[in-house]
Amino acid sequence: MNVFARLGVVALAAVSLAACGNRDEVGSVGVDWTGNDISIEAVADPDVEGVVCHLAFFNRSFIDRVSQGNWFEDPSYSALDCSAVGPVTVGDISTRPGGEEIFKQARSLIWKSLRVTRIYDQANNALIYLAHAREVQQGSGKMSLSVVPLNGLNVHWTNGAPRTSGESQSVMVQ
Repeated sequence: MNVFARLGVVALAAVSLAACGNRDEVGSVGVDWTGNDISIEAVADPDVEGVVCHLAFFNRSFIDRVSQGNWFEDPSYSALDCSAVGPVTVGDISTRPGGEEIFKQARSLIWKSLRVTRIYDQANNALIYLAHAREVQQGSGKMSLSVVPLNGLNVHWTNGAPRTSGESQSVMVQ
């Protein structure tokens, strides 16, 4: 590959990486002299008003990408903590054991993404948030977990709270 083609690829990669910013970033901590950072983003649950998750992940710098030779991939590691920040209104959420994805961010050009999945734990009346990497080729055990217990909170279910499997339906007679 000639010098001009290499410079073109480098320029395209730099512009692409610069466009990956997120306006929900609440903080960034530099971790070394090459410009690598740990970014922290606020992720609001789109179907549960009053719950916010803070997701921390590693952002590789341009210098690190050049020196490592892996231009288009960031590490899968993440940390997650979620909490109720006010009255909680639960909308139309999935109660399936697999839950539903509430956040996704690419961690490579094509193959890898960082995701946050919400799972409702009906037996304990809690929302579980799981940050994990999803890769097409290889699965990853890199994950982080946070739980928001709903007992004792001011919680409103827009479609009515799900019934536990042991609940029977009662009929009021007047």
